Amino acid sequence: MKKALVTGASGFLGRHLVEALLAEGCTVVGFDISTPDTSDDHLQWVTGSFLDGELLRDALQDCEVIFHLASTTLPKSSNDDPGHDVATNLQGAIGLLDQAVAAGVSKVVFISSGGTVYGVPRQLPVPEDHVTHPTCSYGIVKLAIEKYLYLYHQMHGLDTCSLRLSNPYGEYQRPDTGQGVIAALCHRALHGETIEIWGDGSVVRDFIYVKDAVAAMLKAMEVECAGQAFNIGSGTGTSINQVIDQIELASACTVKRDYKPGRGFDVPEIYLDISKASRDLNWQPLVSMEEGLARLFDWARKAG
Repeated sequence: MKKALVTGASGFLGRHLVEALLAEGCTVVGFDISTPDTSDDHLQWVTGSFLDGELLRDALQDCEVIFHLASTTLPKSSNDDPGHDVATNLQGAIGLLDQAVAAGVSKVVFISSGGTVYGVPRQLPVPEDHVTHPTCSYGIVKLAIEKYLYLYHQMHGLDTCSLRLSNPYGEYQRPDTGQGVIAALCHRALHGETIEIWGDGSVVRDFIYVKDAVAAMLKAMEVECAGQAFNIGSGTGTSINQVIDQIELASACTVKRDYKPGRGFDVPEIYLDISKASRDLNWQPLVSMEEGLARLFDWARKAG
């Protein structure tokens, strides 16, 4: 029964992770700038920024594990102000690692980005040892944080792990955040709105159901990772057109599509090689897109 701190705990991924940790019998400190309306005898909420060192130090008391999910930027907007990205996310992560060492934390699991750290793929599926040439500040900073995690493992013996997550989708994901294409597409389908598609819909991405992603986080908590990075995705590529086809089946709705001119910055195709996570973390995604979308639509209809 571990005690874990989760930054970004009230977000899409964070809510699922908190629920999973509680189900495993862990005590959880949820840390975020907002506090959701939820309670549990083994859950403590701390409202504030992970950049607040004093608040973070108090929250880390007796914690054995940190899951760092919080981020102040998005991939598509991070290039607008790279300095802000570095000052908040990179420096904030270093501060978090310093606090972890001081508090005697034994494990830090960081949620990195499988979609941005590699840049344009030279091979598919993309393995962890692929060259890294991010095309946005978001990916550069994620990669830099990974390097510091490895450094702190070497310097302090802190067991660290970076999970390079593909595109998660599922319940609790908001359609209006600018991150999460499936949530936005499903929202439009449910409300009979036209779906705008940049290009011809052939762009291929790696999508993973959120509970499969969280299962990988729990595996990483239990396995000695020694500063390594792991790809966490479905292991297969799905085009935007195929996603919309699946959405039509899951929603029993005909989706109106409006194809727009393609965007030059969109990587044509990327999906991840997950064999390392399968081997070393003993993890595999279990939920198909068909089943994941059915669960998402069921939740969305109930949520209104």
